[in-house]
Amino acid sequence: MQGNHCTRRALGAAAFGVATALGAPGARAQNRPRLRFAVEGANPPWNFVTPQGQVAGIDVEIANEICRRLDVTCEVTAQNWDGIIPGLIANRFDAIIAGMAMTPARRERVAFTDQYRRIISTFIAPRGRFTEVSPTALRGRRIGVQRGASQHIWLQRAGYEQTATIVLYDTVGGPELDLLAGRLDLIVMNKITAHLGLMQRPEARNLEFVGPELSGGDLGDGAGIALRKEDTELLARLNRVLAEIVADGTLPRLYERHIPFRLL
Repeated sequence: MQGNHCTRRALGAAAFGVATALGAPGARAQNRPRLRFAVEGANPPWNFVTPQGQVAGIDVEIANEICRRLDVTCEVTAQNWDGIIPGLIANRFDAIIAGMAMTPARRERVAFTDQYRRIISTFIAPRGRFTEVSPTALRGRRIGVQRGASQHIWLQRAGYEQTATIVLYDTVGGPELDLLAGRLDLIVMNKITAHLGLMQRPEARNLEFVGPELSGGDLGDGAGIALRKEDTELLARLNRVLAEIVADGTLPRLYERHIPFRLL
């Protein structure tokens, strides 16, 4: 999955100025810098790894469109969620495009572009079992959530650890499987991801969304592309491209091909 990586300095110089002086088109193509994106690779339809070992999904389509408009070669690799921000800080890639919620805690570590997708979270449980999802109402229950996700932080801050058992998983799919198997009472996850994935499975026909739609605060202000705080020039370039693909309809049309909800 890994290719030849350009350094941050080379990316900044070549992608955003020096590349225009490389001469002939062939030379420019050969020397065109890379922009390295990371995705989780385990969160369809946003990003996933195909049986052939290729990263794919909506986030990958957006990354490729950004790279096309910046005239850089796009490199997208999969990185487990726990290591995705440390990998960015360690310069293993240049940006994270993985539906990452822009939470206060994450803003302390990384910079974010403008929002490129709304994020709504929800509880999911067996049909008819719960009518309330407050910490008090869920006392003694087992709630599954992806480790380190914004929903995990929200559960902690909202007091659920004091009343319920929070069961942590390394991937989005882990809580889904255990809910279907009856090992959990509820899970908390991205509502649109659940609608397009888990809730379409025949074995999920007895599951339902429970409680209000959850957003804001520790759940974040929508999804942004994460970068190192010092990469201010790249941040400005990405924001410019994001504004373009929203204004000309490219991003809305991409979402409409996949998602029945409003995402912008």
